Amino acid sequence: MAKPTQNVDCEAVFVYSEDQLGYRFSETHPFNQKRLTLTVDLLEKVNALSKKQIVTPRIATDEELALAHDTRYIDAVKRASLPDCKSEEFEAYGIGTEDTPLFVGMHEASARLVGSTLTAVDYVMEGKAKHALNIGGGLHHGFRGKASGFCVYNDSSVAIRYMQEKYNARVLYIDTDAHHGDGVQWCFYDDPTVCTISIHETGRYLFPGTGSITERGSGEGYGTSFNFPIDAFTEDESFIDIYRTAFREIVEHFKPDVILTQNGADAHYFDPLTHLYGSIEIYKEIPKLAHELAHEFCDGKWIGVGGGGYDIWRVVPRAWSLLWLEMSNQQIPKGPLPSDWIERWQEESPVPLVSTWEDPSPLYEAIPRKVEITEKNRQMLEKALYIIRNEKKLTT
Repeated sequence: MAKPTQNVDCEAVFVYSEDQLGYRFSETHPFNQKRLTLTVDLLEKVNALSKKQIVTPRIATDEELALAHDTRYIDAVKRASLPDCKSEEFEAYGIGTEDTPLFVGMHEASARLVGSTLTAVDYVMEGKAKHALNIGGGLHHGFRGKASGFCVYNDSSVAIRYMQEKYNARVLYIDTDAHHGDGVQWCFYDDPTVCTISIHETGRYLFPGTGSITERGSGEGYGTSFNFPIDAFTEDESFIDIYRTAFREIVEHFKPDVILTQNGADAHYFDPLTHLYGSIEIYKEIPKLAHELAHEFCDGKWIGVGGGGYDIWRVVPRAWSLLWLEMSNQQIPKGPLPSDWIERWQEESPVPLVSTWEDPSPLYEAIPRKVEITEKNRQMLEKALYIIRNEKKLTT
């Protein structure tokens, strides 16, 4: 069991350096770390991020990467990082593909994102901060011996193993990316000391196609994997209801030492790769409950990472700024975004920027199947939580 944190030096740290921008596939690839620059600039323009709060990340060592990855895979990524190598030689490892193409320096850039999350972990687990955020992380599709879905190394899987080995911690991982958090789930599928929760668009039509409610863990880990596949076109009310109900009941059941949140920002209506109808309101609610539960159950220990998010202009900077503002106990702003932020980035943006912290109204036309979708999601929630609700009923 992790030791209680005492005499914490500060409320929250923001793990970031411009070196994180080196994780870059191509000019046209949808995974674009320019979103980090846009977010940091927005936070600085509203005086919500000081130099004192920013922590420079380190690069993960090979031994640390091997906590969640095969050494043969790590060696392959290193070879694939060199100039002039051939993509076809690495396709068995999931790299050199259309989704996860090669780029020079891939190993170092990927290991830096893992090291960034480990930096966040050490700050929280050593009591230097209550909370820590690495928006450069959240690469949840990476597998033990294979890259997948834009993700080379899985920083969250490495970080969880790291917390188990170094801090003897019982970890709860919650993933609100629109895509199923498959890489993290399968890494800990038979481990009873790690609980994984994923709330995502159903895999019927969306990558990676997994994340059914019947994926509950195996062996000693049975009952520690939870999936909430929501229907396409799900709106705020249903999403937030599932999130709040599931997160609280599972935390109460599992009793973690620390919470790790993956904060993909691709459940928004504007996102070009998914089919959910979330608004910016869900990105206020998601960190709010994580913050609340971390203090209620984990002595405040909360580590956040980024994730997906492919509307880098209108959604991600606002969503991840709201995450940091909640984590660092700052007031959630309303009204216009800073005019100098709009003026700086509008010229580069291919779409008109949203000029306020709120979304335009109306954001979209009314959904004719809203009642049906909400009811379907509610029934899914009941089935997914049956295992712990039934256990609770039997013990009371």
